[in-house]
Amino acid sequence: MEKLSIGKMAKLNHISEQTLRLYDKLDLIKPDETNSENGYRYYSIRQCARLDMIQYMKSLGMKLTDIKKLLDQNDISLFKSILERKSNQIDLQIKEMQYQKRALQRTIESYERYEKSPPDGSIVMEFINKRQMYCIDAGINFYEHGIEVYEEMLRKLKNKLISDSLPQIYFCNAGTIMRKSDLEKKRLYSSEVFVFVDEEYVDKNLITYIPADTYACIYCDSFSKEKEYLSRILDTVEQKKFIITGDYLCEVIADLPVFEKQERGMYLKLQIPVKFSGES
Repeated sequence: MEKLSIGKMAKLNHISEQTLRLYDKLDLIKPDETNSENGYRYYSIRQCARLDMIQYMKSLGMKLTDIKKLLDQNDISLFKSILERKSNQIDLQIKEMQYQKRALQRTIESYERYEKSPPDGSIVMEFINKRQMYCIDAGINFYEHGIEVYEEMLRKLKNKLISDSLPQIYFCNAGTIMRKSDLEKKRLYSSEVFVFVDEEYVDKNLITYIPADTYACIYCDSFSKEKEYLSRILDTVEQKKFIITGDYLCEVIADLPVFEKQERGMYLKLQIPVKFSGES
């Protein structure tokens, strides 16, 4: 039987000589013969079968250590077990990549909205389609405090997202809610923080649905301006004789990678669902 040099064996199997030397070192496949005088390695054509199996297992994503273990034990059930474990790992990786892609899409969308938003202080009427939110009650009225309490509320939101096994792509652009009853009394009270989510990634039992509606909105480029701008939009609602139909949302359109005084940069959209007094 013809002796195959390491170079010929590598060429026949479309791999490098370096790979064959690594497999030899790991005892995955050793030369059929080694010349004691010059150290030259020689292989048999029959060894291509074992090499094919090694390359096949490697193409399935198996580690060389697992391949060696499998070949050493000649255990078919072990082979199936390793493949099933690898299949589950791939499923998890695909899911994580889907989350990552959605996170990129959401971030791009938020910056596009930021770029196309009206200037700070602009009051507009907008029809907004149905939305889905994930919401928690942090148990503290952040209007009675500063930005530090908002950050504490976000920590509680993050903890709840984790405990509910939700992807962390949603831990961004977190807004706050003021319920309609407090809004109508002009009582500044909000202990709830929310993020908008996608139905396909979040259990429906965890979702609060916001119906499509017409909103009186004002755009705001600073957390510190919210109270003033909320007052302005409420004045507009009164002047236009609108009827408030739902809860006030302070939506963060974009979390900006700009930090002044160690505070997060945010562009906000304050919104109140309304209808004209003559509407049914």
